[in-house]
Amino acid sequence: MTRLVIVRHGETAWNAQRRVQGQIDVPLNETGRRQAEALAAALAGERLAAIWSSDLARARETAAAAAARLGLPVRLEPALRERHYGIFETLTYAEAKARYPEDYARFERREPDYDFRTGESLRAFYERAVGCVRSIAALHAGESVLVFTHGGVLDKVYRFVTGMAITAPRDFAIPNCGINRLAADPWRILVWADVSHLESALDDLPE
Repeated sequence: MTRLVIVRHGETAWNAQRRVQGQIDVPLNETGRRQAEALAAALAGERLAAIWSSDLARARETAAAAAARLGLPVRLEPALRERHYGIFETLTYAEAKARYPEDYARFERREPDYDFRTGESLRAFYERAVGCVRSIAALHAGESVLVFTHGGVLDKVYRFVTGMAITAPRDFAIPNCGINRLAADPWRILVWADVSHLESALDDLPE
């Protein structure tokens, strides 16, 4: 069986502020670093063939803690990056709504082809995120791999596996450093949003 352990990066200061990071390179905060170490300890006994990570700092830092425990290198993959939020990046969600009310309304409606003027559409992001995860699974057929990515990527992977529409409101959790376990071929969710290894974890993403 092909298995993937997919993890959202640890907390950042911008997560705590509900500030849109997108593809801005924001490091972990102290809470995020503690979460990364707790996650690494929780996964220390697992037999994994490889570690993959988004190349953004918050994912790389989270991956590095697990890599040190597991004795595996981290393979960086830009296609695992968060969605590009264009004009919303660096703003809090409240600021984006106040500054760009029409754009924010399109974002809230989950219009598949709205791209934040200078960013990435929901449809394009879904294809990128799901395509990347499927490629990693195909490369490691019959193995177990660890993947570090972002909340938006996890959102799209959950929808792919369950058949949930990309336009439907989110009704599932995506906490920082939560453990999500998937099986491929056929795709199914084995465990989702396990935070039993953490003292606390944010889910700051809009529903």
